[in-house]
Amino acid sequence: MPHLVYLSLGSNVGDRERQLRDARARLGAIGRVVATSSVYETEPVEFTQQPWFLNCALALETSKTPQELIAAILGIEEEMGRRRIQKKGPRSIDIDILLFDARVVDSTDLAMPHPALHQRRFVLEPLAEIAPEVFHPVLKKTVRELLDALPQGQVVRKLKPGPPISRMPTDEP
Repeated sequence: MPHLVYLSLGSNVGDRERQLRDARARLGAIGRVVATSSVYETEPVEFTQQPWFLNCALALETSKTPQELIAAILGIEEEMGRRRIQKKGPRSIDIDILLFDARVVDSTDLAMPHPALHQRRFVLEPLAEIAPEVFHPVLKKTVRELLDALPQGQVVRKLKPGPPISRMPTDEP
C-alpha cells in the first residue's frame, strides 16, 4: 500500500528552476508525484548571506519505508551535486521530508514530521497550496492553521504556478 509523503524542494545555486524540475523528475523514479505547488522565491533564513532560494512542495506516493525514502533522497541530492560544506549554506538542491502519512519518527538520522516545519513560511506557503487541510500529527493543526499562525517576516513570493493539482486527502488523526 503506498504512503503519502509531502516533500519540500529548494535550490539557491546555479539554474535554480531547472534543478527543481530535475529533482521532481528524479523523485518520480521512486514514487508517483501526485501534486506539485507553484514555485516561490524565498529569502534565506538563519544563514542569510547567500542567494535567495526557489522552493516548492510536492506530494509523493511511494511504497518505500521512511528509511528507504531518506536514503533515496540523499542519493538524488548527491547525484545533483549537493555538497554539505556549510550548515544551512548554499545548495544546488535540498529535499526535505515534511510529512510521511501521519507517522512520527524521531531518530538520530531522521525526524518526521520535519522539526522546523511549523516555523518556516518558505515551507508552509507552498505546502498549504497543495495540502491545506493535512494535519500535523504532533501539533494537531492543519497546514493552513500552522501557516496562519506564523508571525509576519520572511519574504515568500509566488513566481510560477505549479501544474494543476487534485484534492489531497486530509490525513486526519
